[in-house]
Amino acid sequence: MMQFFVTEEDGGIRIDRYLADQCPDLSRTYLQKLLKSQEVSVNKKSVKSNYKVTEGDVIELEIPEAVEPEIVAEEMDLDIIYEDQDIILVNKPKGMVVHPAAGHYSGTLVNGLMAHCRNDLSGINGVMRPGIVHRIDMDTTGVLIVCKNDMAHSSIAEQLKVHSITRKYYAIVHGVLKTEEGTVNAPIGRHPVDRKKMSINEKNGRDAVTHYKVLQHFHQYTYVECQLETGRTHQIRVHMASIGHPLLGDKVYGPAKCPFKLQGQTLHAGVLGFVHPRTGEYMEFTAPLPEYFNELLKKL
Repeated sequence: MMQFFVTEEDGGIRIDRYLADQCPDLSRTYLQKLLKSQEVSVNKKSVKSNYKVTEGDVIELEIPEAVEPEIVAEEMDLDIIYEDQDIILVNKPKGMVVHPAAGHYSGTLVNGLMAHCRNDLSGINGVMRPGIVHRIDMDTTGVLIVCKNDMAHSSIAEQLKVHSITRKYYAIVHGVLKTEEGTVNAPIGRHPVDRKKMSINEKNGRDAVTHYKVLQHFHQYTYVECQLETGRTHQIRVHMASIGHPLLGDKVYGPAKCPFKLQGQTLHAGVLGFVHPRTGEYMEFTAPLPEYFNELLKKL
């Protein structure tokens, strides 16, 4: 059980907002569900989510023990780039979630991998993310490495930690970049207000470095290559937006309206290079641009 004592400065705000501030790892929607199911009490009494806390209130929050749902293997037509006894590289399509999470327990890459690999997936990241050592956003396409055993997982995870893996992404951004290449070095953390977003956060963010170079200029847009030195959540999307060039189609960090019919941001993980966990050989793999991306380049 978690217990909170409301101070004078917090008095007058809704309890769901108060708890969201006190428990940044819990979403406001989830907290509202706990309030509805009477898992939250104020001065030993149940309250609704619109209750406004007052100085001196004693709030008790009971978080039910999480029950992980069973993840079911699903036969899928995966675009496999390379596979051996230790690793498998997949070209992930747009719209596919990498691993199960709230709201996405089926149709994910992990569901398909479980059917393809049977029991040959590393278990370091638990039953919800077997084999997954890194991920890309649902609407980002491209090459992703998955580990079949814990040895391979540990090796790739260490390479990610020391930033020795080559990761090149291709994107179309708003505006015309004034320099042909550059680097964005700005820490990224959870957005202070919208917990579903990331933002440049000098105080609480983690180091993040993105190198970019122009591949082609268009009238209102620029085709760029972005190479990651670190791998923070939404890193390229946040970094490019921070310098005034959000990704085309990215309604989270860019304009709400898009002149093209797109499903999310135009971002493709095109190159992935690493040292093989077993052989020690450097290997590099590429995933071709998806059809929608090529068609968009032609239009521009």
